[in-house]
Amino acid sequence: MPKQAPAFCVLLGPDLAGKSTAMAALRQGGGHRLVSADDAFLAPGHALIGRLRREAVREVAGREEEWSPDFFAALLQTAVLHLRDQLLAEPEVPAVVDSYYYKLLAKCRLAGVPENPMFAWWRTFPRPRRVIYLDVSPETAWRRSGHGARLNRLEHYGSEPDRDGFERYQGDLRKVMRDEIQDLPVTVIEERAGRERTAAAIRKVLAHELG
Repeated sequence: MPKQAPAFCVLLGPDLAGKSTAMAALRQGGGHRLVSADDAFLAPGHALIGRLRREAVREVAGREEEWSPDFFAALLQTAVLHLRDQLLAEPEVPAVVDSYYYKLLAKCRLAGVPENPMFAWWRTFPRPRRVIYLDVSPETAWRRSGHGARLNRLEHYGSEPDRDGFERYQGDLRKVMRDEIQDLPVTVIEERAGRERTAAAIRKVLAHELG
């Protein structure tokens, strides 16, 4: 019999929306269990997840002549399953999940995997009570990227990052993610000045949904 999932919300957003910063602020404030595949939130015994994700970006993404898009998707699935397993590990404790499978599915699609049996499986995973979607203006996102200097191959179109390729990619990423969550309750949190104002807005939604 499968484990029951706890009550949980998903924190989602395009690249450079401030999601990692918001997660760090939520951790400092306490109150909810945080589930993420980012290095800062991985237990020492789960460091493999971070290494696999980095290698998928560095060695596999954008190299279709050597690796198929399906192979790339299979590598990203390790992060999806880690998020699911960590979510189910403490079914009695409400949680905030970083992106869940929604953003990784969108990244796979934009990398050339229009559909895959894995996606249908991911969609059978527990559903969140709500998606909290952080938005950001193209101007702010481009500035946060160091005008392209800090972008990786899964954040822009083209062999080299430029503003046009970045904004086109981010527009498509938004569309695919929003299509994937269209049947879920969604709260959009627009760009705010300062991470504490963003974190306060997120906490307000979490208090309502998770207590």
